[in-house]
Amino acid sequence: MGNITRGLCRRIINIKTNHKMTTEELLDLQEEIEEAVKEMATLEGKKQYMMEELKKTWKCDTVEQAEEKLTKMDEDIEKLNEDIETKTTALEEQLDGQNTDTQD
Repeated sequence: MGNITRGLCRRIINIKTNHKMTTEELLDLQEEIEEAVKEMATLEGKKQYMMEELKKTWKCDTVEQAEEKLTKMDEDIEKLNEDIETKTTALEEQLDGQNTDTQD
């Protein structure tokens, strides 16, 4: 939530505790509400764009699906790293064995 919306929330709480407002205060509040509405529209547009990108790039309809996909990808990377480590170690041992045979 942006600063405008937080400020608006504080003002609304103050209104509930103090019912008498001047015309100037009402106009200020109206302006804050209009700014908050603009901010919400901007944030909604950004959210929609990001969700479209998520679907287009990663074929995910929800953030939860993207998180599941990310978890699976992390697991796959870990398995690949382990496989690389195992095969590298085996190759190093094989090369060490060949070097030992050559030196004898």
